[in-house]
Amino acid sequence: MGETSEVLMSLVPSKIWTRMPDDLMKRTLRCIDAACDRLTAGQAGHIFLRADDVAVPGSQFSRLLDLFFNQRAPLCLAVVPAWLTRVRWQQISEIKQDAAHLLCWHQHGWRHINHQITGKKQEFGPNRSQFEIENDIIRGRQRLEGILGRRFYPVFTPPWNRCDCRTLKVIHRHGFAAVSRTFASDVPSPEGLTNFYVNVDLHTRKEANCVTGWSNLFEELRTAISSGCCGIMIHHQRMNDAAFIFLEILLRAIKARKNLRLVHFRDLVRLKKGSGFRVQGSTL
Repeated sequence: MGETSEVLMSLVPSKIWTRMPDDLMKRTLRCIDAACDRLTAGQAGHIFLRADDVAVPGSQFSRLLDLFFNQRAPLCLAVVPAWLTRVRWQQISEIKQDAAHLLCWHQHGWRHINHQITGKKQEFGPNRSQFEIENDIIRGRQRLEGILGRRFYPVFTPPWNRCDCRTLKVIHRHGFAAVSRTFASDVPSPEGLTNFYVNVDLHTRKEANCVTGWSNLFEELRTAISSGCCGIMIHHQRMNDAAFIFLEILLRAIKARKNLRLVHFRDLVRLKKGSGFRVQGSTL
């Protein structure tokens, strides 16, 4: 299968978004209520949303930003450095200048290319040399700093949410504030490197049918929110109307709860420097 076919397949919405439950609003509210009930008395649940594979302006991306701006909700944007040009950034950055503080732009690898010959996809995995890993990370950061300026924030999201231990050491050595990947990752971070885990996947789901998909999604949300820090992964290219409708319902439901806080990475780093809070067994 050629590269173009693989790209087209990756943009197809997951099965879950082909049919919405008739009682979607009620189930969403029930899920959020159950998660809040599991929080310790007086504890705030922090929730961040991370949009991956960012750099190319378009109708889907504009619709995503409009949704977050209208809800006054913060959003972490994982930018692929090699995809971003000054022209593209000028088009993107002109959108809703007055709401720029809601967005946290950070690094998403270098080119988002798989270098693994076997096994799961990785841009920064064992098939690459130490020099290649470090060179790509530095190039990516310099490119984003050169184009985004002060809007760039030094958090690293590895493509496909995975990388090897050498990559994490490079990230730490070059002063990144944190790494964001899936909670299920079996590669430990070096001491002193903070993890901002995503533990809810909205758009790259693999369930074969909608019923199972919705059941799994609500369980992911309940578990993640009740842990004290929930990270929700978004892929705007794979969103259809149903996905946008649900995301708005979810944001409204979260904002309506006094013990839930929508945050982005800058907020989480400030919290880390303050009193701290727990993230699924790890203290920030």
